[in-house]
Amino acid sequence: MYSVQKKPCTNGCPVQIDIPAFVGLIAEGDFRGAGRKLKEQNSLPAICGRVCPQEEQCEKFCTLGIKGESVAIGRLERFAADFVASLGQEETPPVASPTDKKVAVVGSGPSGLTVAGELAKLGHSVTIFEALHKAGGVLVYGIPEFRLPKQIVQREVDYVSKLGVDIRTNFVVGKTATVDELMTEEGYQAVFLGNGAGLPYFMNISGENLNGVYSTNEFLTRVNLMKAYLFPQYDTPIKCGRRVAVVGGGNVAMDSARTALRLGAREVYIVYRRAEEQMPARNEEIENAKQEGVQFHLLTNPTAILGDKCSWVKTIKCQRMELGEPDDSGRRRPVPIAGSKFELAVDTVIIAVGNGANPIVASTTSNLKTNERGYIVADDKTGKTSRCEIFAGGDIVTGAATVILAMGAGKRAAVTIDDYLRNK
Repeated sequence: MYSVQKKPCTNGCPVQIDIPAFVGLIAEGDFRGAGRKLKEQNSLPAICGRVCPQEEQCEKFCTLGIKGESVAIGRLERFAADFVASLGQEETPPVASPTDKKVAVVGSGPSGLTVAGELAKLGHSVTIFEALHKAGGVLVYGIPEFRLPKQIVQREVDYVSKLGVDIRTNFVVGKTATVDELMTEEGYQAVFLGNGAGLPYFMNISGENLNGVYSTNEFLTRVNLMKAYLFPQYDTPIKCGRRVAVVGGGNVAMDSARTALRLGAREVYIVYRRAEEQMPARNEEIENAKQEGVQFHLLTNPTAILGDKCSWVKTIKCQRMELGEPDDSGRRRPVPIAGSKFELAVDTVIIAVGNGANPIVASTTSNLKTNERGYIVADDKTGKTSRCEIFAGGDIVTGAATVILAMGAGKRAAVTIDDYLRNK
């Protein structure tokens, strides 16, 4: 068996996969064993192998990367997970004896699925409450089909169900029932809040209420849940024009731009107020967008959206920028260049400048502390909130982050919740 004493790559993994062990099993030709090893620490390896920023996590700390190229850990994870699934006989680990303790998990995104799976393996009775009609959270409504196929997400959701987790969809916690009602009326002894950061941000510029302006949340949710990616088999109520401007520089902006091309747009522009090296999107996503024909207007700041007489988007007014002194983030601040305003002819604008905390759960849960931006205050190592029986993790605590970081929060919270249920 291949092994190493030092595992810097594992230390760079938020869910602590034993990377040398699963890579060693692949090297020996034991692909099924590699998949089994992955599932010991990660309930969603096929997803992580596709969307996690390995270059900033495990691969960044790979020992081979010191003198050469890092091991392609993400690609190997994807391969092992897909190989096991192709056999059609995916195993589930042994589950502990029932504890008769009930846990409610709000949200079926990466943190919710992870914490639910971990607690189910420990013998607890777990129910996930999902607001939408499909489980998977941002994995299914936020990430495009071409980057993360829906059948892959469903396969991982089904795996969590096989562990004994009950998943209830079309259940809006805070509306259908509050967190307090779940505890007092349905007998849940602990609750994990993993409801994400799904409140869209806008730029507060004139014209954002015109027809043809979308938040990236609305755009991608319609495309994903209403199967626009299968057009014309599905008639999806979404209009994507010939010229599309996507405002923002993150992964979601790249997803929106590439999706617009697939929906028939002839020209798609990324409009971003900073330089390319300051874009938060993964280099891989930026390169993919360029290869597919997305045009980049960098150091360009939108100032207004103009419409025609029927209130449909006609142009977007922009201001060219240059980099000045660093701001609070440490990045050089973009400042306007005098006399450089121009208009870009478009008929669709997608705003992809970030998300905020959805207020429904927090505002309907008594004595739950939130910060000034509406995110739930929770300990990042334990998930503990201001109420001893309520825990939280993922984007609703940190703000929009990566899938794997949300999963790491779910794993850590599961340990704390288990201890709380057994020793409260």
